Amino acid sequence: MNKATPKQKPSGTLNFILDFGPLLLFFIASKLGSSETDPKQGAIVGTATFMVAILVAVVVSKFKLGKISPMLKLTAALGVFFGALTIWFHDERFIQIKPTIIYAFFAVLLLGGWLRGKAMLKFVLEHAYQGLNETGWMKLSLSWGLFFLALAGLNEIFRRPEWFSFDTWLSIKVWGVTALTFLFALANIPMLMRHGLKLGDDAELPPQG
Repeated sequence: MNKATPKQKPSGTLNFILDFGPLLLFFIASKLGSSETDPKQGAIVGTATFMVAILVAVVVSKFKLGKISPMLKLTAALGVFFGALTIWFHDERFIQIKPTIIYAFFAVLLLGGWLRGKAMLKFVLEHAYQGLNETGWMKLSLSWGLFFLALAGLNEIFRRPEWFSFDTWLSIKVWGVTALTFLFALANIPMLMRHGLKLGDDAELPPQG
């Protein structure tokens, strides 16, 4: 008799590494690859590094977690697509618009689902937030939908070359948005606990783009 293969337990720590790792490598490679003679070289090197790192993250997720989350699939697909455009045209604006598209996509998905009475975040995060009831999922979907909408607007502001340099945008994207995401997630915990959330290592954050 064949025994069913047990599902691997989701790991919030590994999910964070898979999400933040490529961003961190993007930041480091952009700094190390910068050149005084070519102001765009750092962005190109960083983008190429990010493309490789996000594909590695997909492979690791598949073999370590037994699955590739919808958010990682979207981030990888858009990262490779806009990364290729960035390298081909030697223009960092392509990789800078990627977060706006990801944030806007999830904002529309979550807010659209909320308006139709469906907690779409429950399907996006799959096994995360164990024990959370349907009311909690609805409130969480609304709050993250609005948060993503705000992030899309902020990214559009900070990616404007006439206002901010690429280095400034990159620092805000990697450190500022990551910190803001964690603070926002923590701010939601009291509400989630009132709706049945069981805290554990399997919690997962929505995508950081």
